[in-house]
Amino acid sequence: MTLVAILSGAGISTDSGIPDYRGPKGLWRRDPEAEKLVTYDYYMGDPEIRRRSWRMRRDSAAWRARPNAAHLAVAELDRQSGVAVRVITQNVDGLHQLAGMPERKVLELHGTARTVTCTRCHARSPMAQALQRVEAGEEDPPCRACGGILKSATVMFGERLDPAVLAEAMAIAKASEVFIAVGSSLQVQPAASLAGIAAEHGARLAIVNAEPTPYDELADEVVREPIGTALPSLLRRLNSSPSGD
Repeated sequence: MTLVAILSGAGISTDSGIPDYRGPKGLWRRDPEAEKLVTYDYYMGDPEIRRRSWRMRRDSAAWRARPNAAHLAVAELDRQSGVAVRVITQNVDGLHQLAGMPERKVLELHGTARTVTCTRCHARSPMAQALQRVEAGEEDPPCRACGGILKSATVMFGERLDPAVLAEAMAIAKASEVFIAVGSSLQVQPAASLAGIAAEHGARLAIVNAEPTPYDELADEVVREPIGTALPSLLRRLNSSPSGD
């Protein structure tokens, strides 16, 4: 059975109404100050940053977003016989799972925005519950178990990726026969290095991204077309010839 690994970045979710971060119209380019809202030291040390961060979460487009054609195409490929699909995502929006990918087949490198965690006792609870508290007037809701500072269960700037999750992602990259990087600038390490690891271990590498990436020269195929049409087309072609020929 052919193992297909798909590394997805923010670009796969833009058709769902979630802006990317580093593209020409990305959030960090439009509002560099927004990075502070997701930087651990700023978040932990400044109550005003936390209040602004909670307002940002409350108003996030992610809660209105639905899976688009690209997410659905990945889930459809997973349902086909002869292909084993593993998704390694840099996104925290949960759209791969909403599209139908089983939880166990999705590795969320940067965590999930759909859960909150306490920075003191590490208790976890649904983000929806925390946002209800914000709507009710709690500007910086504390942990109900211990009073500690709550944050989204995402990897903020200044935090390390979960070593176990990263190790699993590397194992998948090494074992994959086809590795597709889609909607990722491939600039953020160590996630970006997965494309190179896959290529070094013999995988056929395809990159689907609007802008050039540092790994384009290693790729067997580079696609600059819109992801919502390009990825479904690529996956249909792959499914008709799983070896990638």
